[in-house]
Amino acid sequence: MSDKEALATTEKQEATNSVSEVDHKAHDSGSSQEGSDFDPYTYHEHNAGRLVVDPEEAKIEFGEGVAKRLKLSRDGTKVLWPQPRDDPEDPQNWSDFRKNFQLFIVTLAAIVPDYDSGIGIADIFALANQFGTNTGHINNLTSNWSIFLLGWGGIFAVMLMRRFGRLPVMFWSQVLAMGWLIGCTFAPNLNTFTAMRCLNGFFATCPQVTGLYVVTDLFPFHLQARKLNIWTMGFIVSPFLSPFMMGFIVARIDWRWTYGIGSIYSAIVVALIAFFGEETMYDRKLPNPRPIPLPESRIRRRIETLVGITGARMAKYRDNWHDAVFAIINVAWRPHLLAVLLFEAMLFGFGIGINTTNAVFLGTPEPAGYGFSPFGIAGAYGTPIVAVVIGELLGRYFNDWVMNWSIRRNKGVFVAENRLWTCYIAVPLYICGFVLLGASFQKHLSIGALVMGWGIAQVAIMINTVAIYAYCNDCFPRMQGEISGLINLARTLGGFSVAYFQVPWALKNGAIQTFGVEAAIVTGLFLLVVPIIQMKGAFLRERFGM
Repeated sequence: MSDKEALATTEKQEATNSVSEVDHKAHDSGSSQEGSDFDPYTYHEHNAGRLVVDPEEAKIEFGEGVAKRLKLSRDGTKVLWPQPRDDPEDPQNWSDFRKNFQLFIVTLAAIVPDYDSGIGIADIFALANQFGTNTGHINNLTSNWSIFLLGWGGIFAVMLMRRFGRLPVMFWSQVLAMGWLIGCTFAPNLNTFTAMRCLNGFFATCPQVTGLYVVTDLFPFHLQARKLNIWTMGFIVSPFLSPFMMGFIVARIDWRWTYGIGSIYSAIVVALIAFFGEETMYDRKLPNPRPIPLPESRIRRRIETLVGITGARMAKYRDNWHDAVFAIINVAWRPHLLAVLLFEAMLFGFGIGINTTNAVFLGTPEPAGYGFSPFGIAGAYGTPIVAVVIGELLGRYFNDWVMNWSIRRNKGVFVAENRLWTCYIAVPLYICGFVLLGASFQKHLSIGALVMGWGIAQVAIMINTVAIYAYCNDCFPRMQGEISGLINLARTLGGFSVAYFQVPWALKNGAIQTFGVEAAIVTGLFLLVVPIIQMKGAFLRERFGM
């Protein structure tokens, strides 16, 4: 293309551009990269939050020459971001079965941390009897601090994964977590039990930050929210699975069996990772993404990849320790990220509080509680499990609809802030659920009212959390681990302290006030954060992006 023709093409693009002023600049930058200067493997990272998805728009923005080289989805309607390399080992080129099986493994692994933590909820009365104390002391000493450490463990896991890859870090973290859970099973006293449970929480949390990495490693942009829904469902439903399942067990046999069964589940996850897990980290920015020769023996290659020998050899081609350690600080202060983290911390955190305190409300004799038997408490935890599944189904189709609507509205371009429209559905549901749950406890409404309130609240949490993950990932596509670690930390910091004040507050002033104020806090943050980000998001991405 001659300079005159290139200039004419650029002028035509500038005249037809109808996006905001900041996105207008992104448009000019993209269209000027006609030819060899355009790097299809990193474009989605440098143009974070605004992606050209429609092939026809790609012709306008990038020019015919570049657009012809871009790989499209199977139906030809969407440009693939990231662009797969011509390499069968690129995870973006793997078969659907191979990709979905890796997602299945990391989802099962993501269940482990909160599942292990939730065992203590089912055992709370048995633990109090065993160690000669009360349920409040057990909650404060073991449940709350293990939840607190769930958040910090993920931060350190991300630093290691930047250097050594996803698979070895996830494998060793789950091996250690299983060991600490076995320690809980045989703990002779409360201090030992507390130490084992807290260490388990710190190490087990790795898959709750690995999932976002794996989803973006394996799937193109237009499928990521749908796959995030599956992975997110795993760790949101997990804290309810253990009270539901173990509640029936602890009512019949010794509480140590509940931790024994949890250890067996951890062993199954470790075995799946060891025998079937694959390294999804692909250094596509390197001229040669596989710069080191791999052993010819498949068994040796498998072992070296699993235990981290391959990752240690690859580390010199990746971020140095300074960048790996300080990357999370570098991204955490960005105002649009901080704002949504605060919003999600409160929304998810109060949900964690419900999980840890509802066992107390349900088991406490009337008039303060419902006076449920251990079987009744266990059965009640089936409610949020069903609710999370419903939230997954609703979120899957609504997130896809929002994405396609956004692309049509912006003439073939997807803008990250449109992910947040899902929050407008989640927050009203959250208010209804929390107020109804509070009224059920205070007014001793029917079990049906309690089930509806709890279920609606969990549907809202599921829908909102996927939207926040997807939005943050779109804004910071090079920082998936840090984003996942910060969201995980935010939700645990928001929730670990709730059990300290929720029950005393409700007993003193009524559950309607307690749950109503919590819903009001979330609503206030929603009104302060989401509309402003949607209005100023393009500016914030341009000014504070990476």
